[in-house]
Amino acid sequence: MNVILMHYTPLEVCSHAIRTCWQSFNKSDNGGEKDRELIERVGNKYKHSSTLEHLVYTFYIKGISRAVLQELARHRVASLSVKSTRYTLKELKSEEPFSIENLKRVEKYVVLTKNESVNSAIINSLNGLQNLLKSGISNDIAKYALPEAYKTELTWTINARSLQNFLSLRTSKSALWEIRELAYLIYENLPDKHKYLFKDFVNKKNG
Repeated sequence: MNVILMHYTPLEVCSHAIRTCWQSFNKSDNGGEKDRELIERVGNKYKHSSTLEHLVYTFYIKGISRAVLQELARHRVASLSVKSTRYTLKELKSEEPFSIENLKRVEKYVVLTKNESVNSAIINSLNGLQNLLKSGISNDIAKYALPEAYKTELTWTINARSLQNFLSLRTSKSALWEIRELAYLIYENLPDKHKYLFKDFVNKKNG
């Protein structure tokens, strides 16, 4: 799994939006401590969190399972552009059959668990999908046999308000292990100057 922060909104855009309400632009310090405190106070402390929607982050996320992709889709105030199975499943056609004896090659395409029985079932599904593709069945039909563990990647854009909700839910110890790992990586990849807005929404890793 890999997360890359591609783009983010400067803090002064959010502080400018807040100051628009009171026309207090003359008190701005261009994204400095005054503006940072203002965003924290209005957006987090006073819960006028719609102001945080002016802060937007775009991440490139690689190597997550389609099971996690499904969970990401539940966070609806976000935009997802996902690797297409219609155009990319051909990547399996040139491979030899997969086996439990060579997990490194298997992990190029799927996310494995710590359960050997589940991993064995994943590999069987992967081989079944490969056989369908090699038999000439189109990607659009064969993809119905995709295992949930099949790896994908996406460009994901989300605003700060929705990201706070995501981090709160997905760093919980009750969250699926894989999306919990993803949530911590997303937080770690935020700009250092922005992390103060999210730190209270992130559960401890050993929690």
